[in-house]
Amino acid sequence: MENRLLAALRREDYERLLPRLEPITFALGDVLYESGRGMDYVYFPTTAIVSLIYTMEDGATVEMGLAGSDGVVGIALFLGGDTTPNRAVVQIAGGAIRMPAEVLQEEFKRGSSLQLLLLRYTQALITQISQTAVCNRLHSLQQRLCRWLLLCLDRVRSNELHMTQEFISNMLGGRRESVTVAAGRLQDAGLINYSRGHITVLDRPGLEATVCECYRVVQNEFERLFG
Repeated sequence: MENRLLAALRREDYERLLPRLEPITFALGDVLYESGRGMDYVYFPTTAIVSLIYTMEDGATVEMGLAGSDGVVGIALFLGGDTTPNRAVVQIAGGAIRMPAEVLQEEFKRGSSLQLLLLRYTQALITQISQTAVCNRLHSLQQRLCRWLLLCLDRVRSNELHMTQEFISNMLGGRRESVTVAAGRLQDAGLINYSRGHITVLDRPGLEATVCECYRVVQNEFERLFG
């Protein structure tokens, strides 16, 4: 199982849930849920990456957090809120496993291994969202771009990403021109190669040396919780 949470389930819990798990494929830009609307499914990404995005009244957007093969999308369903003010949008196309909302809620009430994993993941996601807020306030766009690239790379298990500068600027809450400058500096330093929406990381250790502390805080907390 390519999703880390599902892979960590006890065998008896996984076998009970297996008939209700459905593979699904997403394209770039697909919306899993909208702000304030009900959710019919919870999603466990496998190769896709999903951004949790907040949209302001003037249309400005910024990414609050992201989920990939390490997590789940739709935590409101088991936290009791049912809806959320942000929207979930696919930022990297790929696959996921979906589970009906009522199945998730029933399983959560059982107190099975899924409940513990979901609660731990929620703590890790809260850390990621909190650290993103700190990073957006205190660190340069170049550092934020490094953090975002590394978080994405960890979840696609690859050195290559496909996305436009406009999309990246929407995720980071910056202007497209600023993203162009930041990406250009990373390219001039030999850390990445960027061409027509295709980003290749050439020097990951160099990127990790450039990134702010926020990346390590998020990753260390996830590893502490899941080992």
